[in-house]
Amino acid sequence: MTVANVHQAKTNLSKLLDAAERGEEVIITRRGGGVTEFRLVPVAPSARRGLFGRLAGQVVFSPDYDTADAEITAAFDRHLDG
Repeated sequence: MTVANVHQAKTNLSKLLDAAERGEEVIITRRGGGVTEFRLVPVAPSARRGLFGRLAGQVVFSPDYDTADAEITAAFDRHLDG
């Protein structure tokens, strides 16, 4: 069992997590009294998708979605021509 006060826990959090991963009990105390006990709980890998691809398969585009609108194209051309 590993016992640490709050200051020690802040300073050595990685080491305490390593100990907990090995199955050791880790107790954090405040002012000498036991405050809490940490136990690692296995968590399944997240099924969430990242930002890119999050809507994959959920969005349907019109077959002509990338066809330029003549009015918009003309407005851009006028702007670029100055």
